[in-house]
Amino acid sequence: MAGSPSVCCIAFYFVCLFGLVGIAQAQNQTNITTDPSEARVLNSIFQQWGISASDQWNISGELCTGAAIDSTGFDSPTLNPGIKCECSDNNGSTCHITQLKVFGQDVVGVIPDELWNLNFLFNLDLRQNYLTGPLSASVGNLTRLKYLSFGTNALSGELPKELGKLTNLMSLSIVGNDFSGSLPSELGNLTKLEQFYFDSSGVGGGIPSTFAALKNLKIVRASDTELTGSIPDFIGNWSKLTLLRFQGNSFEGPIPSSFSKLTSLSDLLISDLSNGSSSLEFLKNMKSLKILVLRNNNISGSIPAITWEYQSLEHLDLSFNNLTGQIPDSLFNSSSLSFLFLGNNKLTGTLPAQKSTSLLNIDLSYNELSGSFPSWVSQQDLQLNLVANNFTIATSNSSVLPSGLSCLQRNFPCHRDSPIYYNFAIKCGGPEIKSSNRIVYEWENETLGPATYYVTNSNRWAVSNVGRFIDRTNPQYASFSSSQFTNTLDSELFQTARISAGSLRYYGLGLENGNYNVSLQFAEIAILNPRTWKSLGRRVFDVYIQGNLVLKDFNIKKEAGGASFRAVQKEFQAQVSENYLEIHLFWAGKGTCCVPEGTTGPSISAISATPDFYPTVSNNPPTSKKNRTGFIVGIVVAVGVVSILSVFALYCFVQRRKRPHSNEDEELLGMDARPYTFSYAELRAATEDFSPANKLGEGGFGPVYKGTLNDGRVVAVKQLSVASHQGKRQFVAEIATISAVQHRNLVKLYGCCIEGDKRLLVYEYHENKSLDQALFAGKRSLYLDWPTRCDICLGVARGLAYLHEESRLRIVHRDVKASNILLDSVFNPKISDFGLAKLYDDKMTHISTRVAGTIGYLAPEYAMRGHLTEKADVFGFGVVALEIISGRPNSDSSLEEEKIYLLEWAWQLHENNREVELVDSNLSEFNEEEVKRVIGIGLLCTQTSPMMRPSMSRVVAMLSGDMEVSTVTSRPGYLTDWKFNDTTSFMSSDTSTSQNANSHYNSATSTSMVADADHSPVSTTRPMLHEIIGEGR
Repeated sequence: MAGSPSVCCIAFYFVCLFGLVGIAQAQNQTNITTDPSEARVLNSIFQQWGISASDQWNISGELCTGAAIDSTGFDSPTLNPGIKCECSDNNGSTCHITQLKVFGQDVVGVIPDELWNLNFLFNLDLRQNYLTGPLSASVGNLTRLKYLSFGTNALSGELPKELGKLTNLMSLSIVGNDFSGSLPSELGNLTKLEQFYFDSSGVGGGIPSTFAALKNLKIVRASDTELTGSIPDFIGNWSKLTLLRFQGNSFEGPIPSSFSKLTSLSDLLISDLSNGSSSLEFLKNMKSLKILVLRNNNISGSIPAITWEYQSLEHLDLSFNNLTGQIPDSLFNSSSLSFLFLGNNKLTGTLPAQKSTSLLNIDLSYNELSGSFPSWVSQQDLQLNLVANNFTIATSNSSVLPSGLSCLQRNFPCHRDSPIYYNFAIKCGGPEIKSSNRIVYEWENETLGPATYYVTNSNRWAVSNVGRFIDRTNPQYASFSSSQFTNTLDSELFQTARISAGSLRYYGLGLENGNYNVSLQFAEIAILNPRTWKSLGRRVFDVYIQGNLVLKDFNIKKEAGGASFRAVQKEFQAQVSENYLEIHLFWAGKGTCCVPEGTTGPSISAISATPDFYPTVSNNPPTSKKNRTGFIVGIVVAVGVVSILSVFALYCFVQRRKRPHSNEDEELLGMDARPYTFSYAELRAATEDFSPANKLGEGGFGPVYKGTLNDGRVVAVKQLSVASHQGKRQFVAEIATISAVQHRNLVKLYGCCIEGDKRLLVYEYHENKSLDQALFAGKRSLYLDWPTRCDICLGVARGLAYLHEESRLRIVHRDVKASNILLDSVFNPKISDFGLAKLYDDKMTHISTRVAGTIGYLAPEYAMRGHLTEKADVFGFGVVALEIISGRPNSDSSLEEEKIYLLEWAWQLHENNREVELVDSNLSEFNEEEVKRVIGIGLLCTQTSPMMRPSMSRVVAMLSGDMEVSTVTSRPGYLTDWKFNDTTSFMSSDTSTSQNANSHYNSATSTSMVADADHSPVSTTRPMLHEIIGEGR
């Protein structure tokens, strides 16, 4: 107790001391001022970017206070946006801003020029925003900079050579921008540079020779650029390198032998080199490697048996090369190796007998390995992909592996030469879904990983996945979104997707040989729409079907017009000749790695394949063994019954042959391209006895019904009326024409029926009906956004270009109009009613007594003189294009007088530079330049003179942006000379323009008139081979 007073005194002394220190510090901070010019600059920048200073460092309006000058680290999340200051001038009373961070704030705009006046900065971090415009040459003013990052923005233009003045730089990042041009040679002056990140930056060309001086570099990331030429030898002198990434560039091989000097490397990733052959000799001294990726580089030779010396190697990828020989035992015994990818080489021999327990992900697919399986294949948690080898499955302990591997060996032996299937549909990465067009997509939500495969129990299809997301800590190989998707009636189909870090293959197995229509469905669900840094990612991959490259550098979001959550469907034809179909999605190193995370590599939502022929197999899985006895008994009984019925049928057939054949269609028998013939009973059952409830509409030759065939396909059945005067002749013509013409933008004919007097055609069915109903049906109209309307225009143009110029048969449609354009489930346009578009030769451009067409779409020379060329279709397309833009028909008497006739109104707006007013009021967003382009094309296509109208192939080029749109300066004569409000009409009085609004397969009855005698060399009474006949469907 005696010492208590002294203790209290001491305690009181220290309290006072620390209190005085705190007061002194507070007074010092109060007396500190930020350099006024720098304060003005920072305030101006923040105001332009719409961000605010934090009260963590902007205390009482003084910038360099609080966290800006205390011990708070610059990387602290609380210091964002943030600054750090140094207060050394004027005895510590004046502070300069030395570090500035605006990280992940989604700032939209340009970099203000004032920024380059903050010349005390040594650290500038502007990553993950949406900064646009060029990088100013004034960046060279910031000579104190040591750390500079513009990573993940939208900066454009060439890199300024003034960056070479920043000789104190230790770290430079321009990753994930839209720069262009080559790397400035002046960057070779940055001899202190230790880290250089320029993945996905947009730069290209060769690496300047001046870069040889950058010998302090430790990290270089340069993937997904347009770097060209050979990889420079001098990189071998960057001896301090610990990480080097060259993936997805345009480099040529080989890998320089000088790389053997890079003994400090821990991560080396080089892929997708073209030309040149490399070996693995340069690796012999790289004993510090942890990650080694040398994928798709034309590497040849054998795998050296020195891999046991790599004590730190965790990930090895030598896939997609030309390696030969056997797999070294030492490779499988490495104690550190966890991921091994050796697929798509030419390795032979057997699997090593022993394996390290740490090696749990092994890809050996697409080699020439054989023999049986060692005991280690049963290890728990092992992923082992052995697809497309020559293993002896029957005698191996394969029961521990995922089932179905025998079907995925070389040549895919299951049901080879004895097919049982003719289609398959897969919901990639998700549950079973039945689409609006009644396709059942089977579930495919297996847990796939870096080296996995899966085969269905029915052996109908399979999937194989290879690749590891190196930059992700918890990788997933499927993605999910609950969002609603545009451009589709089946939003659920796109809410899940299968993703891959490298190579994703789907197989259709046991397929009947023939041509197949392959439909691939995509939608981007990870890279977002808004203008944020997360929208700047690019997913880029290649697609092969049957080994043929069908999509190179495919970017889902770009294909969708820059939109996320928008369905994209790509259709292809593929030939199956060995009873299997392979669809391969391959990442070739391109695209952003993690903007945002999880956007590298392929992504696909659904796959389907249907025959382009009439199949002869059952499409049912084989019967199991336990039912085989009953099956055999059933067969015996069935054979007996069939034998009796066959005798009876033969008797009836002979009797029938004895009767006259007044109504048999002999013309059909001699046709070269004869489609499949359905029985009348089959079509009657499909349409429920042609029920009125299934009636789609009434055309000029009879009604059209919706039907469902036995195999589940939904079709449109056109029932021709025998009362039609020329029905038989037109029927045969349509069969002959459509059978020879196939295009993705033309309605497909599945087959026909010709029994007695009955004539029917069977077409593919399109549930989105016709374009006129989508646009003009008022409240029942479909919403078509601007990208969809552009796609429809382009699709129709491509279909017509095919008819005019690409088809083996030269065809003019004669009745191009909105009701003759059908829309499939993803609004892909299909031109209908071209079946009676009569073939013509170069000399026969005039017709006789009838004009096939519809008021409002008829070209003047065709309507007035019967002069027919493909330019008549061009005119009709121009009218349709304007209807698509405006969302209204070509004439509408309910509108104001000046707007009644679409062409006249469009010209009026064009002449007054008000074209945008033509746009459908239902469109909330559209691209004004694209609108003007399409309007210009529409006006060009509807010129009076056929010679002034472009060909459809030129229209395609103009719509695609590959060709400029020619200028149109004056109204066509038919608009200036004709009086549109005249009560008389140049059309004949019996013309019918009525349509059934509930039909998407009918068209107006053909109009007709007598052609000018001076221009009609064909007799008006005698039908000729080249006569053009009208049709209604």
